[in-house]
Amino acid sequence: MTWVKICGNTSLEDAQLAVELGADALGFVFAESKRRVSSAQVAAITPHLPKHVECVGVVYSRDAAEIAAIVHEAGLTAVQLHGGVDLPLLHRLRERLGDTIGIIQTLHWVVGTDSRERLSAELREIGELAKVNRVLVDSRVGNAGGGTGVSFDWKAARSVFQDAAKTLQIIVAGGLRPENVGEAIRELDPWGVDVASGVEASPGRKDPAKLAAFLRIAKAAQ
Repeated sequence: MTWVKICGNTSLEDAQLAVELGADALGFVFAESKRRVSSAQVAAITPHLPKHVECVGVVYSRDAAEIAAIVHEAGLTAVQLHGGVDLPLLHRLRERLGDTIGIIQTLHWVVGTDSRERLSAELREIGELAKVNRVLVDSRVGNAGGGTGVSFDWKAARSVFQDAAKTLQIIVAGGLRPENVGEAIRELDPWGVDVASGVEASPGRKDPAKLAAFLRIAKAAQ
């Protein structure tokens, strides 16, 4: 069954609803965004969530000490790294966080280009490093690092996902919503999916009907 992460949470109410509807993980954005939260805000949410639900901090920092502080202060169980693969940072984070905190590396498919060769090379590099076992592939539009609500070319990416799945758990993001998440799963057969804007009523606030539909469809898709 597909792992589902609901990202961009800003309130306990939305986080609890996502969990009740079947989310496996919740994402909190610690970066410049309409959905940005502080460690203190998230620390008021995470103690009220079931232990089996992952709490993931989305960070753009390259400072291992800063990231580790966010993890501990906010009560997170994983971090999602943006800004490209930084091998020294991965080593430093593993030293600071140990093996109990998950690390998800974000890579991008640049919309409007054929990103297969570059993305395949990046995935091979991460697989060989053996510091990270989960990679999130998101859309990149211009200079935006994520959260654009635009999907990438799933058909073109299919072979890349298939090859990477031999050694990594691949998560697809970018432009997912209830209307297309089933297609994305059938096309790419990812280990997991990630959504933020596709289940929102407004930035940082979830739409209960969209959230329920997304989780129902994602969990049923094969």
